[in-house]
Amino acid sequence: MTRLAATSLLLALLCGPRLAAQDRAPARAGQFYPANMKELGQAIAGYLARAPEPAKLPGPLVALIVPHAGYEFSAPVAAAGYRHLAATYDTVVIFAAAHTMPVAGSALYARGAFSTPLGRVPIDETLAARLLKDQALFQDEPRAHLQEHSVEVQLPFLIQSLKPGWKLLPLVLNTENPQVALRVGQAVASAAKGRKVLFLASSDLSHYPPSDVAARVDRATLKALERLDPEYFWLANRVMLARREPGLETAWCGEAAVIAAMAAAKEFGADRAVLLRYANSGDSPRGEAGRAVGYAAAAMVRSGQPPASAILLDTRQKQALLKLARDTVALGTKSERPQTALDDDPVLNLPAAVFVTLTKGGQLRGCIGTTEARATLRDAVASSAYSAGFEDHRFAPVAREELSRLHIEISMLSAARPVAGPQAVIPKTHGVILSQGGQAGLFLPQVWEQLPDKADFLSELCSQKAGLPRDCWKDPKTRISVFTVNAFEEKKNP
Repeated sequence: MTRLAATSLLLALLCGPRLAAQDRAPARAGQFYPANMKELGQAIAGYLARAPEPAKLPGPLVALIVPHAGYEFSAPVAAAGYRHLAATYDTVVIFAAAHTMPVAGSALYARGAFSTPLGRVPIDETLAARLLKDQALFQDEPRAHLQEHSVEVQLPFLIQSLKPGWKLLPLVLNTENPQVALRVGQAVASAAKGRKVLFLASSDLSHYPPSDVAARVDRATLKALERLDPEYFWLANRVMLARREPGLETAWCGEAAVIAAMAAAKEFGADRAVLLRYANSGDSPRGEAGRAVGYAAAAMVRSGQPPASAILLDTRQKQALLKLARDTVALGTKSERPQTALDDDPVLNLPAAVFVTLTKGGQLRGCIGTTEARATLRDAVASSAYSAGFEDHRFAPVAREELSRLHIEISMLSAARPVAGPQAVIPKTHGVILSQGGQAGLFLPQVWEQLPDKADFLSELCSQKAGLPRDCWKDPKTRISVFTVNAFEEKKNP
């Protein structure tokens, strides 16, 4: 062997294992949590001891959402989630927010271990290597982890809460494309089949609105989370941001991480999310009430009884929305519009598609709405009520003297779905949307009361609403979509 070859071999023997199995050192010990092993262990034990007794979940735990702020602010909430861990796991997959650099798809720390003051957590290198075969979704990018706190702060809780022997798969994400996050989660779940896995999403909620606004925003997005529908969760966040609440910069800083965890959990049978605890930094003695960050612990479980995909309202909520619609029309007669605000009831802050129908003496007086959920339920009702009263060009604006004779009905629409043809339209059940060549029209299901015959119903829809030939519904070029409604109305005067 030549001297050069011998030297190369020696360097490989000395350096190879160190480079192949690089431990990631703690970056935030002493800042986000105690750096001393004994102090940290005592702190974690204290948080867990003071956390509420674990709730009786409606099914086995598949995934957990926990916050990742400094322990002083978020650890009591995180502990409420970690109290629910009882199983033994092969691997804990942490989907976390990437704060320190842009990430395409997701960034893995694929080899070695994460070191913590409480010990060393080895990486599941086999699972990481399997994922890295898909370079579109997974990057071997340790730089994204070196100063990132969102994985690191979870490890002391996991070490204290789980039996030894588990490995870690840490991923950080910050994509704004929900479909990318969805695919990341699904790919992780596929690669992890056959393992006993805990999926964990590391994310805080709203950033920097006043504490009371943070609570309203967060309660709404957490209510949307319950469905375990990634697209609806994403929509709820967009609707909150579109309102431009004071100080609100983001709804969930780890939105992509939560969507990925949701997708992975659904692949493992999870069908609903359960809120375990909520707080925001304004609740802390050292927090700022005027500039808060939200924190939540939530469980994704396999219940066998997924929640309804529609918003279900009780009598009180329906009455509140009907009153809002009437008050809006009354203000409109004075050339005023109501100041919309987030409701104290999170259900009324969920995204919804709504039509408001005004009648007088049994005759239509105005009907306006949207087929897509673009605003909160409360905002959609107020906007549609005003438009029905004053912007339906088929009618003159409502006059003040008409108010006592108006009757108001609110229809909450399901998502429209395309059907193959008119044969799929169910009379007295479906609302129908017809479209062709840039022209479209809609009839609510209530129109079946005046037009019970399907051919008459579809012909009138073509001519009256879509501005198309009466027989357009027979044309293969016409697109037909159907939807259902949950309608409720004011009590009719005797």
